[in-house]
Amino acid sequence: MNEEKIVNFLFEIATLRRITRAHSQLIDGAKDNIADHSFRVAMIGMILAEMEGCDKNKVMKMGLFHDMAEARIGDANFINKLYGTLREEEATKDQLEGLPIAGEVGDILKEYNERKSKESVVGKDADNLDQMLLQQEYFYKDEKNSKIWQDHTERFLKTESAKKLARRLRETNPFEWLYQLAEKKTDEKVIR
Repeated sequence: MNEEKIVNFLFEIATLRRITRAHSQLIDGAKDNIADHSFRVAMIGMILAEMEGCDKNKVMKMGLFHDMAEARIGDANFINKLYGTLREEEATKDQLEGLPIAGEVGDILKEYNERKSKESVVGKDADNLDQMLLQQEYFYKDEKNSKIWQDHTERFLKTESAKKLARRLRETNPFEWLYQLAEKKTDEKVIR
């Protein structure tokens, strides 16, 4: 086992916390990063996998690792992808080489990218739902832009569970969880 390779990999994936997502080029004030995104995709994936009756652990791992290569290739929004060539497979292969998890993670990412298994479809739906959550957070009071961005993202959802959650999140104030908690804990109505 190559401890140096493992430690270097851990430092490399830590850089995902400092890679701002590419939509910040288009959305003023967007500050989320790749690590934030991957964490929430894993959480969404676990919930969707439970709703869809498939392997939660596999879907969570897909969520955690699906953007790992961006530590080397950066994040690319739809404009960047029109003009650039990303070598994601090569970056992932190089990142995993010599790691004790290389086989498992490589297989999971291959499955995720092929979109043939139920878990890979659920994993991609989790990725898209996270994008819709971000859109709701950024554009909650901007109905026109919210509708445009969310209509675009929602059309890629495949599972019924993801579609149901998408409809609900589009109607939900991003602070509703906080308002409900405050009401529960204080027995006072929050004026919305």
